[in-house]
Amino acid sequence: MDVNRAQYQHAAAWDTPFDPVTLPHLFARTADRCPDAPLVDFLGRVSSYRELHEEARRFAAGLQAMGIERGDRIGLFLPNVPIYVSAYYGAMMAGAVVVNFSPLYTVDELAQQVEDSGARMLVTIDAASLLPTALEVLDASPLQGLVVGRLGDMLTWPKRIALKLLGRGRIAAIPRRGDVHQWGDVTRPRPPAAVALSPADLALLQYTGGTTGRPKGAMLTHANLAINALQVDAIDPFGDEEADVIMGALPLFHVFANTCVLNRTVAKGGCIAMVPRFEAKQVLATLARTRATAFPGVPTMFQALLDHPDIARTDFSALKVAISGGAPLPAPVREKFEDATGSRLVEGYGLTESAGVVSTNPYTGLRKPGTIGQVIPQTRVILLDKEDPARRAPAGEPGELAIAGPQVMQGYWNRPDAAAASFAEIDGERWLRTGDVATIDDEGFIAIVDRIKDMIAVGGFKVFPSQVEAILLEHPAVKEALVIGVPDDYLGETPRAYVTLQDGADESAEALRTWLNARVGKHERASAVVVRDDLPRTMIGKLDRKALRIEVMAQAD
Repeated sequence: MDVNRAQYQHAAAWDTPFDPVTLPHLFARTADRCPDAPLVDFLGRVSSYRELHEEARRFAAGLQAMGIERGDRIGLFLPNVPIYVSAYYGAMMAGAVVVNFSPLYTVDELAQQVEDSGARMLVTIDAASLLPTALEVLDASPLQGLVVGRLGDMLTWPKRIALKLLGRGRIAAIPRRGDVHQWGDVTRPRPPAAVALSPADLALLQYTGGTTGRPKGAMLTHANLAINALQVDAIDPFGDEEADVIMGALPLFHVFANTCVLNRTVAKGGCIAMVPRFEAKQVLATLARTRATAFPGVPTMFQALLDHPDIARTDFSALKVAISGGAPLPAPVREKFEDATGSRLVEGYGLTESAGVVSTNPYTGLRKPGTIGQVIPQTRVILLDKEDPARRAPAGEPGELAIAGPQVMQGYWNRPDAAAASFAEIDGERWLRTGDVATIDDEGFIAIVDRIKDMIAVGGFKVFPSQVEAILLEHPAVKEALVIGVPDDYLGETPRAYVTLQDGADESAEALRTWLNARVGKHERASAVVVRDDLPRTMIGKLDRKALRIEVMAQAD
């Protein structure tokens, strides 16, 4: 079914015109409108729109002086630091395409994506966890140069001194060599040459691992990214840009943060309360100090805050909404977070291939816990037949969620085969296949049933792991749960559950299995429940069913 305007709660936002613009234009018009407003608060050091826009322009000029031309790829191998903002927009001002690389990558992982993207330059900082990796890749790949920022230069004076005194082993020396350039040298004052950019030009290669195979670079244009930021801003009912402070704990290299933290905040004129990485104590202190009004995160972040003793003495009075994405939000986490903070925690949904955001529960008014909400403005969804994606799903049945909208990617970098398989044509229109099985109710609220590739085939029946996980999470002793299919000689596969327990809980695995199997269908019964100290997570902290399956299958060999 199509979700139409009449079903949409924020009907006025549906008609919001979104002019396709480039990201440098988006940044420039906000910098012109409020030049002295704070854009980034990084551990207490505040940088204004004027300062970071000018630094981005100088970085663009520096790249051009080093021979970077329109269409060249510039890699960002950075944690959440202020120069991420300048490097991101500055590379685009120079006409280049940004490539985001996770700062958690190994040498091999980084080298593979540098080679696949054809990145010419890489930007990083002098952290001991990053610079040595970047230098190894520089020496063994087609990279032509490295630009290195100094973390100490981005801190307040007290923190800079503390870094010098206590940060031994955390900072790496920047080598003196012709292909390694210091950030301050590249960003010397000079104007960049004008580049005629189009909203249809490629702006970002965002790598996504998917469920199988090597990572693929989703090709996102300036219009894809700028419009998605404006779509997200349009559903914000609070409106006061001067008081808009968004918690920047999600990693900016990830598409969720790229849209909801960076581009959306720049479009609005708000401030990012930035921390280098998620650490519960530091995030709680930053939320209170900056009086953050919004907090996008993944479920494991909200659980980690609940587990930290400082939550009881943290002032959340300014926090209007928290937005959970990246993984299903367990009901106990939502309920406990709202009780502890007095703010609303809503669940949304998006994909790398959709520039970040497709839908969310409304920040005020009607919401439906357990759903991913309604589509954001000018986005449409349908359900495809699970067995034949060239057809719509039968009426009233779950189907594969498919998306159309101005934020949908152009394809995968150098992977036309993978791109072709990611789209379906229905009634002459191209729809992005998500791989997620969903239902849509009469008010346009979407519920994800499960991943198509995660479904477990039990004797001819399909079992959705997320449904079994949801039952497990109702047990008071269970903190987290993942369910995977394991081989079975008779049934083909059977579900097996892996859980972590709440602090102080000592429920046995067999007791949990008995409790669970009394509450699910016969074909959904777990062959075993395994209690673990932890479960694997992705780079942004969400539970990783794929990694668990690989681990379990390797142990079985």
